[in-house]
Amino acid sequence: MDNNLNSLSLKELRDLQSQVAKAIASFEDRKKKEAIAELEEIARTKGYSWAELTGTTIVRKRAPAAPKYANPADKSDTWSGRGRKPRWFEAAIKAGKSPEDLSV
Repeated sequence: MDNNLNSLSLKELRDLQSQVAKAIASFEDRKKKEAIAELEEIARTKGYSWAELTGTTIVRKRAPAAPKYANPADKSDTWSGRGRKPRWFEAAIKAGKSPEDLSV
């Protein structure tokens, strides 16, 4: 393996380093999720929930919001209505359009 590493360029070595770091993080995340799933199952068999035993809740990521508004100049540029208003949305409102005019 050492001979193989010596033949790689600096860019290839950095790419390899990045791939290894991602693989390690992914591995650790998988192992944590497996451990939590096992502990949740044990808690369930004892008649408790994970939240009852730990005083915490499991945070689940929300699904991305569906687009509500589209840029009149570029229909592929959309906004869900959540978070900061895009510049094109604010400009259209100032130009006299209503939010309903920009609806998808």
